[in-house]
Amino acid sequence: MLNKQEFAKIRQEMGKSDKVREELIILSRDIISISKRLIYSIHRGNLDEASKYVNEIKKKKTKLDAINIIVDVNIHQVAYQEYAEALCYYGFVKHKKIPTKASLKINAVDYLMGLCDLTGEVGRKAVNDIIKKKFKDALLIKELVEEIYGEFLKFNLRNGELRKKSDSIKWNLKKIEDIIFDAKIKGMME
Repeated sequence: MLNKQEFAKIRQEMGKSDKVREELIILSRDIISISKRLIYSIHRGNLDEASKYVNEIKKKKTKLDAINIIVDVNIHQVAYQEYAEALCYYGFVKHKKIPTKASLKINAVDYLMGLCDLTGEVGRKAVNDIIKKKFKDALLIKELVEEIYGEFLKFNLRNGELRKKSDSIKWNLKKIEDIIFDAKIKGMME
């Protein structure tokens, strides 16, 4: 009554799909992990180590891009967002420039989500810069977050994950402004 060969093929197809899904999950976890190590290296001021992570993460992303499957998990989106955050942070610290969406080869939402997270990381850097009396660096961070915030205000974001995450930009900007204000009040900055 049933075509047993067809069911064998279906099992084989599903097995291949499961294998690709697992590969996607593993690569995504690797990218997320490398992103965190890259950011941590930058916070510690170790740009040589960070540079190695940049090369490693780009290779992993290329492999992830090659996987063409619709999956029931969103871990690959998180990986792309972490990728964007880490490479934008590296670009800012190393070159004082944020890489474009096109240069990162990711979609708009993942890029914007990464930028939202970036404002938190540069906020941490601003605190450390104030502690190290690197006031010009802290002011540059404030300018960057103001610029990002200004660009996000021009979007008409729907109530979704990007909208929620974009709210963090305003709070990160306020934290940066507060630490700079405190430093000025205490006479640490001119």
